[in-house]
Amino acid sequence: MLDKKLISIIVPVFNEQENIPLIYGRLVGVVGGLAEQYQAEIIFVDDGSLDKSFQILEELANKDQRVKLLQFSRNFGKEIAVSAGLFAANGEAVMMIDADLQHPPELLGQFLEKWQDGAEVVIGIREKNKNEGLVKKLGSFCFYKIMNLIGETKIIPRATDYRLLDRKVVDEFNRFTERNRISRGLIDWLGFKKDFIYFQANERQNGQAGYGFLKLVKLALSGFVAHSLFPLKLAGYLGAIITTVSGIFGLFIIIEKYILADTWRLYFSGPFLVGVLLLFLVGVILSCLGLVALYVANIHGEVVNRPLYVIRQKKNF
Repeated sequence: MLDKKLISIIVPVFNEQENIPLIYGRLVGVVGGLAEQYQAEIIFVDDGSLDKSFQILEELANKDQRVKLLQFSRNFGKEIAVSAGLFAANGEAVMMIDADLQHPPELLGQFLEKWQDGAEVVIGIREKNKNEGLVKKLGSFCFYKIMNLIGETKIIPRATDYRLLDRKVVDEFNRFTERNRISRGLIDWLGFKKDFIYFQANERQNGQAGYGFLKLVKLALSGFVAHSLFPLKLAGYLGAIITTVSGIFGLFIIIEKYILADTWRLYFSGPFLVGVLLLFLVGVILSCLGLVALYVANIHGEVVNRPLYVIRQKKNF
C-alpha cells in the first residue's frame, strides 16, 4: 500500500477560546473522512492570545499528537502567524484556514482534488460574506481596484487566506525576508499554477474579528507600499505635470506680454507672473524628489530581498 501523503493545516489563533473546540472538531471530522488517502497535522499558531486559547490548545495537543502548537510571546499579527505556520509545516500540501469558522472546513476535500489535478496554489474566493457591512465591502472593492491599478503584482479580488499550497510553493515562500507583508500578495507574486474554489463565508461563530477598521487600513497601506512603487514615484509624476503645464503657460505669458506687447489685452499682473514662476519651481522640486525616489526604489528592491527568480522544477540536474 502506498504511503499516505501528509497534509498540514495551519490555524492562526488570537483570542479564540470559544471557537477552538469548534474548529478542531470540524477539522478532525473532515480529516477522518480523508484518512484512507491522507494523514494530517494541525498547526495552531497562538498569536499572543489574552484569553484561555493557549490552555485549550495545550489540552488538545496533549491528547491528540496530530495537533501541534506554536505560541508567540506577544501579538505579532495574523500575517506573521501564518508565516510561522508555513515555516513549521511538514506536509506535501499546506492548508491555511481561519479559526472563526468563516472558512468552511468541509471544503478541504475539494482543495485536495484540485491539488491532485495539478494545481500548485488553490485559492478560496469569497463569493458572499454574511453580514458584511457596506463600509467593509466598499473598502475591499476600492483596495483591489487601486492595488491592481498601481501594483506590480495582480491580486485576485475577494481572494482569501483560505488556500492550499504545494510543498514547492511553501519552500519558496519561506525564502521571503520582508517584515511588513500580506501573505496572499506574496503568494500571488510567486506565480505557480493556480485554481480556485468559490464559497460563501459563514458568520463568525463567537467573539469579535481581530481586524478592526484601523488594522485593515494599516494592512492596506502596507500592501500598497510592499507591492507597488507608485506611491514613491507619485511626487515625480506630479512634478513633471506641474513643470510642463506651468512652463508652457509661463512661456505663453512671456510671448504675449513682452514680445507681442499684450496684443490680446490679457493684462497679466506682476503677482500673477510670480505665482506662475513659483508653481514652475514647485514642479522642479517635485521632479527632483521623483529622481530621488527612483534611487530609493532601487534601495527598496534590494532591502526587500525577494528571490530573483522562482524555479518550479528541475530535470537532469
